[in-house]
Amino acid sequence: MIRLSDGGAYLIRGSRIVEDSPRAAEEIQSLTGKSITKEEAARETISYGILERHNTSGDMKKLKIRFDKLTSHDITFVGIIQTARASGLEKFPMPYVLTNCHNSLCAVGGTINEDDHMFGLSCARKYGGVYVPPHQAVIHQYAREMLAGGGRMILGSDSHTRYGALGTMAMGEGGPELVKQLLNQTYDIAMPEVVAVYLTGEPKRGVGPQDVALAIIGAVFECGYVNNKVMEFVGPGVQGLSADFRIGIDVMTTETTCLSSIWTTDDTIREFYEIHGRSEEYTRLAPGEAAWYDGLVTVELDKIEPMIAMPFHPSNTYTIDEVRRNPLDVIADVEKRAQVSLGGAVEYSLKDKVKDGKFLVDQGIIAGCAGGGFENICAAADILQGASIGTGGFTLSVYPASMPIYMELIQNGCAAALLETGAVLKTAFCGPCFGAGDTPANQAFSIRHSTRNFPNREGSKLQSGQISSVALMDARSIAATAANQGVLTPATEFEGTLKRYVYHFDANIYKNRVFDSKGQADSSVEIQLGPNIKDWPEMAALPDNLLLQVVASIHDPVTTTDELIPSGETSSYRSNPLGLAEFTLSRKVPEYVGRAKDIQRAQKALTEGRCPEEEKAELGEIMKAVQGRFPAAAYHNMGFGSVIFAVKPGDGSAREQAASCQKVLGGWANIANEYATKRYRSNLINWGMLPFLIDQGDLPFADLDYLFLPGIRKAVEEAALEVTAYVVKGDQLEPFTLRLSEMTEEERQIILKGCLINYNRV
Repeated sequence: MIRLSDGGAYLIRGSRIVEDSPRAAEEIQSLTGKSITKEEAARETISYGILERHNTSGDMKKLKIRFDKLTSHDITFVGIIQTARASGLEKFPMPYVLTNCHNSLCAVGGTINEDDHMFGLSCARKYGGVYVPPHQAVIHQYAREMLAGGGRMILGSDSHTRYGALGTMAMGEGGPELVKQLLNQTYDIAMPEVVAVYLTGEPKRGVGPQDVALAIIGAVFECGYVNNKVMEFVGPGVQGLSADFRIGIDVMTTETTCLSSIWTTDDTIREFYEIHGRSEEYTRLAPGEAAWYDGLVTVELDKIEPMIAMPFHPSNTYTIDEVRRNPLDVIADVEKRAQVSLGGAVEYSLKDKVKDGKFLVDQGIIAGCAGGGFENICAAADILQGASIGTGGFTLSVYPASMPIYMELIQNGCAAALLETGAVLKTAFCGPCFGAGDTPANQAFSIRHSTRNFPNREGSKLQSGQISSVALMDARSIAATAANQGVLTPATEFEGTLKRYVYHFDANIYKNRVFDSKGQADSSVEIQLGPNIKDWPEMAALPDNLLLQVVASIHDPVTTTDELIPSGETSSYRSNPLGLAEFTLSRKVPEYVGRAKDIQRAQKALTEGRCPEEEKAELGEIMKAVQGRFPAAAYHNMGFGSVIFAVKPGDGSAREQAASCQKVLGGWANIANEYATKRYRSNLINWGMLPFLIDQGDLPFADLDYLFLPGIRKAVEEAALEVTAYVVKGDQLEPFTLRLSEMTEEERQIILKGCLINYNRV
């Protein structure tokens, strides 16, 4: 079904695979009539060509990328624009789309969310952007319909910024990376490795894009096969997939932790652009005659079965039939994982979901950038035609990803077919993906065609004694389960007809409602600020020495950004840095905020010219121990703050707040065995936080220990890759090593100045 190659491979003329071996050069010579080196072949990937056209450094090993377009939503664009304004923004230098699909309800926090929307509209007018009002489209569907273009690059402040199926290399990053683009700076990365995803065959009837995506995620996530690499989809299996099907696989590549994705394009994608009135944006993309890939994922589409990702991660995958055959074995594994993810904070069991050998589900959701596509919902309507979801506890909600899709579902009858079953159709909204809509009942089990199923991401609250579960499935099998009134059922058991629907895109919906400045800024516009929209607090430059207190240690195998800063109801405070920071690590380490503030008070005292010991008396003894070995260390050359340790932090969302909330509470660093994603490490750096690495093994420090980092400013200035830190133990200092992986000169300057705002401040 899915096979990972042990090494790299060549792709000949887009169809023939030659895996790396001593005879590979000879085989390529016989197939092409040419002698081609690996270095030459590496330049023949689609990815290389797009990156080369957007690189401004002149060095393809160290890229400095300028993107064509930017996109954000209402959880991120306020902070981004506030940061850029503080750095001298006068005009958006490229198309920048501000969508409103996360804080759409305007119910959580009263008018706070609508204030953010009005801020966005006024900024689009002032700086020359595009404003998409609430309920019109989720961020990624609007980008597919109106922004994507063959061979282009788009940067978004949402981690699922993926438009590779349409020939657009897109990346989801934290807000500061968009700020850099707005200030005419660059996105700096080493040339990423490129992995071929070679598709063969055709999916079985009833198998949808989420099934394929989950199969791939399950195969590659844990081993990190595509981590921070580009996934390039090629092979004969591509041509048999519709545009919607490709899009549905592509958007989920984020859950593999890859950097980006790109697909070969053909007449199917040409037709997509024609339907949307943008035929000029189509470009035929294909690898060269012989292209070298650093890895190879072979996907036999015809062997993929309906899949389910059980709690609490998209990589925890099974076939639906496996769960039905052995429900108690699967449940035992999930409950074991829950002990790690939930830390025993609540009782958790799924055993009551199995009755008479059947697995019972409480809720179905088809939504967002992954599930809300036209073909997914049409297929669900066909499967549910004439059925009833029942009068029991099972519910089904469907969220079309854009108003044009909603309109077409009304006109072709699919909306009526769904409503007749007892399902509910709602407007374009990302809430079910991050816990701001359709939170299940306590101990309920929800199946969702959405992007993530991390702990509590559906909105349940451990601190209130509530826990519910989310499993990811394809819309087709969700519909089959709904038709069976909540009994887990794969769509391959549906015996009716799955029709082929023709899609008609109505551009007037956006024309009549979306504000598009056409790139024209109006400096006379006053930005509309609500009472919850606050400026970033002042942040200090990196001092000569640091004394940090360990205020949280997380030993889970992976820590998600949702655990670092919860999603859901906290989204009302996304525009209020200090207000949002109160929720930092609240579901994982409830003591964190109090501990961080406690040591932060010492830094504030220092800034105000007072003795830090006035706020934290124990610092007197700590400083004595430090000065016993480093006599030159003194309050005037010292910084005080907090640090957290996590094994592998940063999986999931691109939200910069996972780092900025730590920063505004006095955080100076993270220590990790590794960082789950490039984007989280970038967020740390852009907020002036040191991304330390430490070798796996017994940690030399514990919670509430003090760590002294002498000469840390000099170490960053000199691009040191290792620093010696010290744990303060009584009157003794015990040394240990921290690593700082390579940073660009710009990244070092950002850390030295304290954050990206300081770096850019005029």
